[in-house]
Amino acid sequence: MVNGHIHSLETFGTVDGPGIRFVLFMQGCLLKCQYCHNPDTWALDGGREMSVEEVLAEIEPYLSYYRSSGGGLTVSGGEPTLQAHFVAEVFKEAKRRWGLHTTLDSNGFNEPDRIHDLLDNTDLVLLDLKHINDEKHIKLTGKSNERTLRTAQWLSDNGRKMWIRHVYVPGIHNEEEDLLNLGRFIGTLNGVEKFEILPYHQMGIYKWQALGKAYPLEGVPSPSDEEVERAYRLIEQGHTETAGVACFNK
Repeated sequence: MVNGHIHSLETFGTVDGPGIRFVLFMQGCLLKCQYCHNPDTWALDGGREMSVEEVLAEIEPYLSYYRSSGGGLTVSGGEPTLQAHFVAEVFKEAKRRWGLHTTLDSNGFNEPDRIHDLLDNTDLVLLDLKHINDEKHIKLTGKSNERTLRTAQWLSDNGRKMWIRHVYVPGIHNEEEDLLNLGRFIGTLNGVEKFEILPYHQMGIYKWQALGKAYPLEGVPSPSDEEVERAYRLIEQGHTETAGVACFNK
């Protein structure tokens, strides 16, 4: 059975899906987001090698907390779909042994047709939509957003549950038309249970410095509460234009 390259793990996660969760952070990512707070996850050949059994042994002592809170297992990154076969095996075993709820935190860059087995064992996808404008997405991450949008459409077309998450960086995500268009796109999708804006923060700068990398957003502040609320209003407005619904969960 294939092993996985693991960056780190968290036993009491509360922000990566419902309830209290075990969060497994996989190593490796093809996007190079300017605001990334874990650039040490980018290298495909880094991390600690672990077997499925070793991962499950880390989860087992805390099962009562995950079950009683309505939580479960989340696999994040890096980008977990780059190790889709390994993550699928972890999900299968966690479901078979304990009936755990499984969540995949992904940037959607890997094509769904390549990771069917993983998606078939995933209860919820946290889809990180970095920017709705493709040119700005490329500048922000180094890659087009086309695959992410196709993944969102596939999840919608195939009856999968998702939360859409969007990091908000002042000066990058504040254009009114971009926020309206994001809402309009979300309004075309089925299965979106929740939408979250994640305010940009600077907590990962020290990791860039430790890796000898220049931090691209040096001096950019976190958004104010007012900026975040404005973004929510505009995204909701765009959503209403497309979906005809007055609001969506956030």
